[in-house]
Amino acid sequence: MTRLRGPDAPLRAWFAAQGWRPAPFQREVWRRYLAGESGLLQTPTGSGKTLAAFGGPLLEALAERRSALARDRAVATSPRRAQARVHDGQVHADVDHAQAHAPDGSKTPRRTSGRTLQLLWITPLRALAVDTVRALRAPIEALGLDWTVAMRTGDASARDRRLARSGQVEVLVTTPESLSLLLSYADTAPLLASVRCVVVDEWHELLGNKRGVLLQLALARLRRLNPALRIWGVSATLGNLDQARDALLPHCPQAQVVAGVAPKRFTLDTLLPGEDERFPWAGHLGMAQLPRVLERLMAERTSLLFANTRSQAELWHRALSAVWPEAPETLALHHGSLDPKLRAAAEQGLREGSVRCVVATSSLDLGVDFPAVDQVLQIGSPKGVSRLLQRAGRARHRPGEAGHVVCVPAHALELVEYAAARAAVAAGMIESRPPPVLSLDVLAQHCVTLALGGGFDADALFDEVRGTHAFRTLDPLAWRAVLDFIVQGGAALAHYPDFRRVVRGDDGVYRVEDRRIALRHRLSIGTIASDEAVRVKLLRGGGLGSVEESFVGRLRPRDRFQFAGRTLELVRLEDMTAYVRVAKAGSGTVPKWQGGRMSLSGTLAHEVERLFAGPRDAPGLRAIGRLLDLQQRLSALPAPGRLLVEWIRARGARHLFVFPFAGRQVHEGLAALLALRWGRLRANSFSFAANDYGLVLSPAQDVELDALDVEAMLSPDSLIDDLRESLNLAELARRQFRDIARVAGLLPPSLPGRAPRSMRQLQASSGLLFDVLRRHDPDHMLLALAEREVFAAQLDVVQLRTTLEDCSARSLDLHPLRTFTPLSFPLWAESMRGQLSTEDWRTRVQRAAAQLERRNRG
Repeated sequence: MTRLRGPDAPLRAWFAAQGWRPAPFQREVWRRYLAGESGLLQTPTGSGKTLAAFGGPLLEALAERRSALARDRAVATSPRRAQARVHDGQVHADVDHAQAHAPDGSKTPRRTSGRTLQLLWITPLRALAVDTVRALRAPIEALGLDWTVAMRTGDASARDRRLARSGQVEVLVTTPESLSLLLSYADTAPLLASVRCVVVDEWHELLGNKRGVLLQLALARLRRLNPALRIWGVSATLGNLDQARDALLPHCPQAQVVAGVAPKRFTLDTLLPGEDERFPWAGHLGMAQLPRVLERLMAERTSLLFANTRSQAELWHRALSAVWPEAPETLALHHGSLDPKLRAAAEQGLREGSVRCVVATSSLDLGVDFPAVDQVLQIGSPKGVSRLLQRAGRARHRPGEAGHVVCVPAHALELVEYAAARAAVAAGMIESRPPPVLSLDVLAQHCVTLALGGGFDADALFDEVRGTHAFRTLDPLAWRAVLDFIVQGGAALAHYPDFRRVVRGDDGVYRVEDRRIALRHRLSIGTIASDEAVRVKLLRGGGLGSVEESFVGRLRPRDRFQFAGRTLELVRLEDMTAYVRVAKAGSGTVPKWQGGRMSLSGTLAHEVERLFAGPRDAPGLRAIGRLLDLQQRLSALPAPGRLLVEWIRARGARHLFVFPFAGRQVHEGLAALLALRWGRLRANSFSFAANDYGLVLSPAQDVELDALDVEAMLSPDSLIDDLRESLNLAELARRQFRDIARVAGLLPPSLPGRAPRSMRQLQASSGLLFDVLRRHDPDHMLLALAEREVFAAQLDVVQLRTTLEDCSARSLDLHPLRTFTPLSFPLWAESMRGQLSTEDWRTRVQRAAAQLERRNRG
């Protein structure tokens, strides 16, 4: 056998023993790591990213072991040393026999000192940590390294927590929140200073949110403790890879972005209704497809059925349970509100092959390894190219194998979205995830963490913080405001002791001295501002997960609801815990969680618009050819360069439909803006609704509107001022402030052993603080942050301005209608939900849909 040579020979030898060969991108990452470089690896899940990122530290450890062994041999063969050992009367075995042999032929030197932390592996989800620990231990054991791998997350064992705090491990798998928790202890600084490498897994999942900001600050502290620290990020494909690299590695602006393998090949199949089968226009969950879905599930050994929301997952699991032909335990449910033990059981069933199908949400999007999964089904539109690619990677999760995705349209127009996603993937189009900047609530939390972890000097920390991407533009005035906030809460709160968290000592160092404040801060570290949850627990049995208080608060004892794949009956609600029993029969309502409505990404929305005007040869488009013909006959098909606007008088009211194809979130802000501007032209009151394709405005008083009026309403001029006038910004900012106040530490958590505060109490506390600050400290940094986040997050003002500029540059295609079109009908149906009538919404919508279908058949 040819002896492998080169610095990566031991790892290549292990690969060969497994029947593998290192990919070029893996060897490039190893080489760059050993050269002392940091970088970003871009490669899809299932391509070998873990071994790419971990290989460098492994090779470095093997090289150091060989050097230590050589030193031991030199000492053992030295005549003077040998005489001294004999003279002392000690008996020593030859080093070659005393040390354990490793697979690469070297021997492991006896450990003579305590363990030191070498590698931090950051994962965005606790659920991924267990899989990661398992994946890292395999090569360590095979190569004979005397390394310990531990996990420090909210789910970690007491042993792992103890090892993490003492630094008695070489590899620690943790989350951004748990890393910040470690920084809050003064004695961990020397331990963290020994860290040579940080690997940030699934960086794309952290990049665009405040968890990523928190991690940026923690990494800046680690770089100060060890300037030679190497940092490697692992990311899926992004539309802004260079920006992702700069956010992770601001100190290495020219760091290499290593390209892994191309997104894995996958086949995309669409379940189509029968030729004579009635197919809904919009607003359905696709239950009409249940027989076809079951047939596909039974055709493969194991499947993942993805729904976009937790409510949809619960409903589909219930529907499948009613017709499932095999043992009930072979069908499982997985989403973020379920108890971790239930999620872990579903994951283990997939690994072992004992579970035939798991109905899941994005909780299974990320890198948990399921080599047994044969196919993925997507219920409804994936709403984004990156999400479809991520879920496609779940099937046949092995390097080199193509995945398979079965798309299950819930209504007709989703066929266009599938075709658009297919075209976008073929063209290499992918969404960007812009990173937040100047999140002062996160910075305030980090400052308290460091004040608790031994203290900080303000000037030195200012320079450290400015070295991050998120705070590179932080000015001294804003920095002083942050310091003032953590010391006394700001001018309006200075007289309240609870807001005096940090003390500036005579030596100029900022520290936390109050043990009660220290406890509360450690309990509240993190930026995940989740909705207040009520635990769901069986009266006789374990926990099932959590639902929102707003849902369970409307239930009375003996009411039934659907959760965790079961029909449950509420027994009592006590101390934020809903005690339930399994109902013997019947059905119940399904909880709805906030944030359950996904918006179509701008990338996918614009591709949808392009396909409407293109040829009908794309898969799926032929199936709705008559629908597109009807849209063309009644009005016009959307097309790039033209802005479709429809105008109809129906049910005694006028309705204006505008189709910018910018996604629901942008359209909701645009609708409020257009209502204000229309009201300026002619005083009126308006109702509106929005979806991913467009919006509808319905004036209370019947008025005419011409093309010039519409063009004036779509001007990008005076956008910010008009948004302030058109929306109740104070109320939007009040809602945003609650989450900001949590992150910044104004709403401390309940202490252990005490009943948690309800959502109503939290809202009252944050609302009171908001009002006090607005009245007595209107320039408070958190008020300004709340308004800025409303514009950036809720309204997406950057994209809104881009949309207005795009609309203004297009030619206006205004069409008066005699009846609703396939594009305007779903918007009208949505707008009818909130109106009072003697007949329910479903009856009116079904009657209107029947009329439209008759036209389609004609």
